[in-house]
Amino acid sequence: MFGKQIGIDLGTVNVIVYVRGKGVVLNEPSVVAISVSDNRILAVGNEARAMLGRTPETIEVARPMRSGVIADYVVTEAMLRYFISKVCSRMERRPEIMISVPVGVTSVEGRAVRDAAIQAGARVAYLLPEPLAAALGADMPIGTPSGNMIVNIGGGASEAAVISMFGIVVSSSVRVAGNSFDMAITNYVRRKYNLMIGEHTAEELKISIGSALPLDEPLTMEVRGRDTVAGLPRTITVTSAEVTDALSEPLTAVAGAVRSVLEKTPPELASDIIDRGMVLSGGGALLRNVDRYLTQETGIPCHVAENAMLCTALGAGEALRHLPILRRSLAPV
Repeated sequence: MFGKQIGIDLGTVNVIVYVRGKGVVLNEPSVVAISVSDNRILAVGNEARAMLGRTPETIEVARPMRSGVIADYVVTEAMLRYFISKVCSRMERRPEIMISVPVGVTSVEGRAVRDAAIQAGARVAYLLPEPLAAALGADMPIGTPSGNMIVNIGGGASEAAVISMFGIVVSSSVRVAGNSFDMAITNYVRRKYNLMIGEHTAEELKISIGSALPLDEPLTMEVRGRDTVAGLPRTITVTSAEVTDALSEPLTAVAGAVRSVLEKTPPELASDIIDRGMVLSGGGALLRNVDRYLTQETGIPCHVAENAMLCTALGAGEALRHLPILRRSLAPV
């Protein structure tokens, strides 16, 4: 009897777990709450995220992943252990795990991810580059000798890659993605209105009224924060046009990464991409009009994958079925 086969999208913002035969079983924030005095882990996932920006000095709320790479090994291991125990009972054998990692991850960073997974209870752990996992999850025909382009906009990094024959031909990544979008909105509101807003509020603005291009019918949202001059709470109304303005700089960086991949793509594969267009995956792909924005910037048709947010986890789980073919494309450890 084989143990469970699990695909994990170990993201900067969310950890999504796919179990073969069951589908996506867990989607929680990659946030951990730690007691400062004795380094004890108090909460993980949704429970810890609810504490962000609301804790006393005795509790530290941390994101152990930065740009898809481990920033705090001990906390990441504890987080993985928690998520693995949620999907595997104690009676079950140690699972076989495929984890997505950023493209171009170094062997040191890769080994840290693999070791953390094995310490957390995995029997064996493989590492798959994120664009490859996202393309598999988006059902792209990556096993054929034709060009397939994927742009994965996650929480900590955006990656663009051209894939053919189960391998990455050209890729580029920038450490600009969902978190950078939130930060840009926070800075814009502080500059324009002298109002400090939290991480949650910036994310709410991005999801509720954010758009990569100006909307035909502008949207508005009331925002509460702390006035930086008076130091007192204040409420303002922010429009979708202002959020679009705030997002222009990080979006330009994402478009730059896409353009640099297109510039390095071999001519035969480039002609396939012109025919088929590129596919957008990751949570950042859900931003309104980001597909139209990239089409406008590159001249290549662009569409959002069906389960954009879950693509990487689905692909990581699916990769375990294609392990013999994918072995040469796995990240180094």
